[in-house]
Amino acid sequence: MMNEKQALLTVKNLEIAFGAGKRRFVAVKDANFDLYPGETLALVGESGSGKTTIGRAILGIIPTAAGTITFHGQPINQGLAAKAHRDVMRKIQMIFQDPAASLNERATIDYIISEGLLNFHLYHSEQDRREQVARMIKAVGLLPEHLSRYPHEFSGGQRQRIGIARALIMRPELVVADEPISALDVSIRAQILNLLKQFQQESQLSYLFIAHDLSVVRFISDRVAVIHNGRILELAPTAELFAHPLHPYTQSLLAAIPIPDPQLARQKQLVAYHEVVHEDPVDAPHFSEVVPGHFIYATQTELAAYRTQLAVMRS
Repeated sequence: MMNEKQALLTVKNLEIAFGAGKRRFVAVKDANFDLYPGETLALVGESGSGKTTIGRAILGIIPTAAGTITFHGQPINQGLAAKAHRDVMRKIQMIFQDPAASLNERATIDYIISEGLLNFHLYHSEQDRREQVARMIKAVGLLPEHLSRYPHEFSGGQRQRIGIARALIMRPELVVADEPISALDVSIRAQILNLLKQFQQESQLSYLFIAHDLSVVRFISDRVAVIHNGRILELAPTAELFAHPLHPYTQSLLAAIPIPDPQLARQKQLVAYHEVVHEDPVDAPHFSEVVPGHFIYATQTELAAYRTQLAVMRS
């Protein structure tokens, strides 16, 4: 996958499996993508597709069975030295899906946000720590008096802001945002998305944005990777994917986006996806580039058909 900039994160031929023997289940198969500095790459798919599993593997929460995850050119999923592992832990942070379950109910907000600073000694003095926390709590739209309170005293949107503050105070280079707005009210979602974009513009953050809502993805992402049953089926710049979806599964996801106009919604035709089993060992499917920047999982025969289809779409 070519780009003028050096990739910050590269996932190559990644496989993640659970169990062993007859009970072995492959959750992610042959995943490939790059993520560049200052970019938001959305990983989109239905529940159980493997998108959160990839995010957790990048953070080292779960082991990988095959393939490599490379950060700044260094493999991070195979036997890192302790110092290098700590460095990666600081530079890659995660915003969790459930803001209630991801916060320690027995800790104050001050301690929750400060925990990373304390563990990694990212402050010069107690005064410096307090000032960093105060700046961050203000940046996410909360008040200084909130620092002495506990998570259960806040709404879902406020708890998610606390989770964002906890991740961003570490000054990471990459944030894995695992469905960060799916548990929030519609009125709060735009606030959180704008907050994430603001931090990205100020700090050149990179996001791996895990989601199932394509309307949200369209707003925040630079590129989109579509995943189904543990395999990335299509990857393209956001505008390209929405204008020229090629894979039948991508088309089915786009067709499922709700339309606010009732009359137009009744006229819309849903696209059912039926997975094709490839049995020809000679023409086996691979993750290939249809045109520069637009990748698809297909056989060589299918790839030629997709190129023709794309040419017709663009004409």
